[in-house]
Amino acid sequence: MQFKKIDSMPDQQFLFGFIFVAANRIDTLLQHEFKRFDVTTKQWFLSVVIDNLFDEAPTIKEAAREMGSSHQNVKQIALKLEEKGLLVLEKDQNDARVTRLKLTKHSMDFWSDLRNEGLVFTQALFKGVIDEDIHTARRVMRQVFKNLFEMEQGEQ
Repeated sequence: MQFKKIDSMPDQQFLFGFIFVAANRIDTLLQHEFKRFDVTTKQWFLSVVIDNLFDEAPTIKEAAREMGSSHQNVKQIALKLEEKGLLVLEKDQNDARVTRLKLTKHSMDFWSDLRNEGLVFTQALFKGVIDEDIHTARRVMRQVFKNLFEMEQGEQ
């Protein structure tokens, strides 16, 4: 890696590029780990979003918004999870045009079995980073996320 050139970059340019590089490398590492379980990182991420961000089964549109993805992409991911018995696509009781995403018991058991491996991965990823820096990074990323949301709203 070209640390000399990277270290001379302005902080905002560095962080902008870093987000892409880190996301690609994390995705590659997780794809390798999940391959033996026949799931993709996108399938895992959709399951995490459903499990952690919603109190009841979300619609495809709601899940797509939280993932920063399109309705079509989330539907394709959901269909693959449904084939594996990890998700059920249910028509909404009040509006048959709306499809809700519901994790199955098999899904909860499946992801629960992998939770420890996820913890090990996360600990290795943040090894050597002190809590204060993690809190600062969280604040920065929340603000960047807020800015992205505002930028998206400006496009509509």
